[in-house]
Amino acid sequence: MSAPPIISVSGLSKTYATGFSALKYVDLEIRPGEIFALLGPNGAGKTTLISIICGLVTPSTGIVLADGHDIQRDYRAARSAIGLVPQELTTDAFETVWSTVSFSRGLFGKPKNPVLIEQVLKDLSLWDKKDTQIRRLSGGMKRRVLIAKALAHEPRILFLDEPTAGVDVELRQDMWQMVRRLKESGVTIILTTHYIEEAEEMADRVGVITGGKLLLVEEKAELMKKLGKREMDLALQDPLGAIPPDLEEWHLSLENDGHTLRYVFDAQAERTGIPSLLRKLNELEIGFKDLETSKSSLEDIFVDLTARKAA
Repeated sequence: MSAPPIISVSGLSKTYATGFSALKYVDLEIRPGEIFALLGPNGAGKTTLISIICGLVTPSTGIVLADGHDIQRDYRAARSAIGLVPQELTTDAFETVWSTVSFSRGLFGKPKNPVLIEQVLKDLSLWDKKDTQIRRLSGGMKRRVLIAKALAHEPRILFLDEPTAGVDVELRQDMWQMVRRLKESGVTIILTTHYIEEAEEMADRVGVITGGKLLLVEEKAELMKKLGKREMDLALQDPLGAIPPDLEEWHLSLENDGHTLRYVFDAQAERTGIPSLLRKLNELEIGFKDLETSKSSLEDIFVDLTARKAA
């Protein structure tokens, strides 16, 4: 029997006093121990959804259970299961790294555990900065401190809201190594990101949200398979000024100043149309010197989905 979801969201909506509807009846279940990526453009409702699950914003309708606890009726128990790394760098500028991370643990009523705090700081390459005031740290180091604060009370669920926005490549790599270690230790991780390659590399499942609605939730591999288009580029021997009418049924495009003929096809379809296209090119005596295929990325899928929804 599969384990119950560690987060269960049902019928969740949020309408502000201005009449702006930030979320529209969202249903979502997060499995224990998975990395779940929530993708969506700015203003899609990602941060509102996270803020409600973390008990920072009150929903207009709906129920949220975190680790089996109702976030509104049993706030303390639900919130103690959750670590949140917000987008904004908000920390007490004059505190040291050690004291601010230790204080975060105490906020959740956990007993002091200097061994654990030391390990968290070492995992985040912050140990040599433990006695440094927050205000003296770089932006990347401040981001690490936010993660350390979120992990100080040993949460079972970790929310990362745009965790690598504006940080350098090295920190991004460190952060993802840490996320993998946390997953291995059984922590459930939910991240929102604009960096779609991160979701593509890290996530087990992907949710796409836009206009306050959750468009879909899919296994990442399944989503790539189901929606992934492939492109075939033919490097022509002689450039074409226009696509001949006889090739219209394949909906080709000319790229690279007429030197490349591009065909987009569904790799999962029963018939890709490639053999008949190549036969037709032969008939028309259109020669090519190279043929290359590539599959679409999660980014292409995301853009395609949100465009379709807007249409």
